[in-house]
Amino acid sequence: SLGWVDVDHVITRKMQLIAEAEQLKPVFMKEVDSHFTEFVNSLVAKSALLDSSSSASLFPASSSEKELYKAKTLRAPPEHGKIFTARRSLLDELFEVSHIRTIYHMFIALLIVFILSTLLVDFIDEGRLVLGFDLLVFVFGKFPVVFCTWLCMFCATVIVPYNLFVWWAQGYSRSSHRVIHSFFYGMLFTLFQTAGLGFGPTYVAISYALPPASRFIVILEQVRLVMKAHSFIRENVPRVLSSVKDKSSTVPIPRISQYLYFLFAPTLIYRDSYPRNPTIRWGYVATKFAQVLGSLFYAYYIFVRLCIPQFRNSSQETFNLRGLVLCIFNSILPGVLILFLVFFAFLHCWLNAFAEMMRFADRMFYKDWWNSTSYANYYRTWNVVVHDWLYYYAYRDFLWFFGKKFKAAAMLSVFTVSAAVHEYVLSICFGFFYPVLFCLFMCFGMLFNFILNDRRKGPIWNVIMWTSLFLGQGVIICLYSQEWYARQYCPTENPMFLDYLKPRSWSCHMKM
Repeated sequence: SLGWVDVDHVITRKMQLIAEAEQLKPVFMKEVDSHFTEFVNSLVAKSALLDSSSSASLFPASSSEKELYKAKTLRAPPEHGKIFTARRSLLDELFEVSHIRTIYHMFIALLIVFILSTLLVDFIDEGRLVLGFDLLVFVFGKFPVVFCTWLCMFCATVIVPYNLFVWWAQGYSRSSHRVIHSFFYGMLFTLFQTAGLGFGPTYVAISYALPPASRFIVILEQVRLVMKAHSFIRENVPRVLSSVKDKSSTVPIPRISQYLYFLFAPTLIYRDSYPRNPTIRWGYVATKFAQVLGSLFYAYYIFVRLCIPQFRNSSQETFNLRGLVLCIFNSILPGVLILFLVFFAFLHCWLNAFAEMMRFADRMFYKDWWNSTSYANYYRTWNVVVHDWLYYYAYRDFLWFFGKKFKAAAMLSVFTVSAAVHEYVLSICFGFFYPVLFCLFMCFGMLFNFILNDRRKGPIWNVIMWTSLFLGQGVIICLYSQEWYARQYCPTENPMFLDYLKPRSWSCHMKM
């Protein structure tokens, strides 16, 4: 009243208001969540009404029960599969939050520490700054062979599957022996997938003795193009069958431009069209490619500082349980860092860069896999692009063929296919067969998939999931690195077939 401000009273009142706001926050969030749930439920209900009305128009009440049963047993058309919609990647949204962006800055600071550590150690040992990147030059060697191989694979994928489908579709309606006609073209397509895209690139990678990173480029592109070609045929064949059944005058054949766009688009599910952005942000593209390059150098310094010093002399030590346990726990840190880098560089930066250049609007290449409390949810959210392909073309087609009673068998088949392909990629790229990843995937992966299922919701399950993931990365980095150095420093003269299957690290004790 005399012009003085009671500071203590103002601060006390402010703290009371903050406390009241904190108390109201859960109630407010609960109300927002309930209204949002009601809104989503209403959208689902309206969608169900639209589906029922469309099905009623397709199958009028005068249709017989036999026709209705036949209609239900037909494969679902492509538009009933994955729905593409315009949405941003999750990390792009999270990086707008300053707290999350700080974690990104911490990883950049760790990279700077790795660089300074490497430069200082080289300066102390050599008396000068050594800026060589011999490891990168080696692993990405023979690039002209890689480029020519990729160009042949891509051109073959453009020409062969598309023309086989066009010839089959144009002749199917006029053919009097449709089963034989379809079997003939199906065998040609299968031959192309196994011999052309399957055997050819593998033979080039082995016969030309490509280094590891170059082999990864060839083999991963091989797998990607095989999956793309399968999706194109799988999505378009039912449309042709439906048009012939309806006696349509036109055969639904996609344009070659649509197929070409699909081959470059960051998805493995074919559609004639996708949601598109109006413009291309070239600054965003440049940023993502720069982050990919930075992640590559990050991985280089991880191997130089954390992996190579540990495993270079591993062939001097006798293989024993104590050394194995120490090796696994020493490999957890580089293994986890490599896991983060693969996720960030490929699933976020690389796919978003190509999506931006293609104006591809659906950027859900992954979900919040780091919040998973179950391995079932982790497998669904880690790599959405591959998961969609496995779900629609392996899991759902398995159930369509054998019946919905065999869900466990369908899941087992999907796990087996995924584990076999992962092990195939590593075996070809490293040049030896050491099925560590296959055993982890099929044994512990399947076990945790059933134990850590979707009913596990507490935070302790997220801790258990991360702990097992850390240990798995340590096992992978340790065993594959030991085997790599054992193969380099303990070569076998006149090796037999069993020598390629027997782990060399178990018996390699030669002094370097």
